[in-house]
Amino acid sequence: MGFFDRISEGLSRSRDKFKEQMNVLLDRGPDLDDEFWDGLEETLILSDVGASAASTIVENLRDQATRKALPDAYAVLDLLNDQIADTFAEGGERVFDEDAAIVLFVGINGTGKTTTVGKIAKEATDAGRHVLLGSADTFRAAAIEQLEEWARRADVEICTRERGSDPASVCYDTIERAESTGADLVLVDTAGRLHTSADLMRELEKVVNVVRKRANMPVYTVLVTDATTGQNGLQQAREFDRALDLDGVVVTKLDGTAKGGIALAVSHELDLPVLKIGVGEGIDDLKDFDAHDFARALIGDFDKRA
Repeated sequence: MGFFDRISEGLSRSRDKFKEQMNVLLDRGPDLDDEFWDGLEETLILSDVGASAASTIVENLRDQATRKALPDAYAVLDLLNDQIADTFAEGGERVFDEDAAIVLFVGINGTGKTTTVGKIAKEATDAGRHVLLGSADTFRAAAIEQLEEWARRADVEICTRERGSDPASVCYDTIERAESTGADLVLVDTAGRLHTSADLMRELEKVVNVVRKRANMPVYTVLVTDATTGQNGLQQAREFDRALDLDGVVVTKLDGTAKGGIALAVSHELDLPVLKIGVGEGIDDLKDFDAHDFARALIGDFDKRA
């Protein structure tokens, strides 16, 4: 099964939810009246794409419908995939490209940060990069051991300290080791932080600031968020972005959730590119994000001839 098929399978619950709502709307007829546009916006919001993204999508589709004199709702829906894809924030290619970089992974507990770090390490190593891992999650039980296992699987070096150590000092050690070994991609796993805890967020700000001041290569801060959290994930992203000025987002656990639209909500509202998406636990289940493939998997097709 190709990766698009895995995305499509993973987003089947999200797609079924969207199509169910749209079919109710289309049953009333294909006229492009206010009821249709209001219903389309409501359906998008119910699919967790967020009010801001839904409003932008509908506004742009209404404009196209007028300019192109589209005949009915089905003609509008033919444009919906591309419009959703165009609503995602662009950029982010530089984070994991060929240039040297330090990438800090942040997020709340349980989103899959450590697993994401490990999978990206394996992918980058297989592509010929010199990867170094930093285990700055010094609080969670077994976090260091989990990342060490990923380092073994990816055949990369890892910098650690004993549990309870200052995470900023781990980052400092990691940067020094990267300089001495010539590593060109440094991936740092940080401890999970509740976005509602001011003290924990300030501590994470300290870690990020230490890395930015000490590093001699570009530093990127990437949020790992769990698609199953829905709109709560958007609030988490707002708080992390406010504190850390994020550079991108990785969306995990898209398989089997009916809330896959949250990827668009976070990307559009915060102008953050989606860098990777995860659709399973396997080492090959985290891949580069493609907006058009994602849109196709999220909403499917609406053909009255079908």
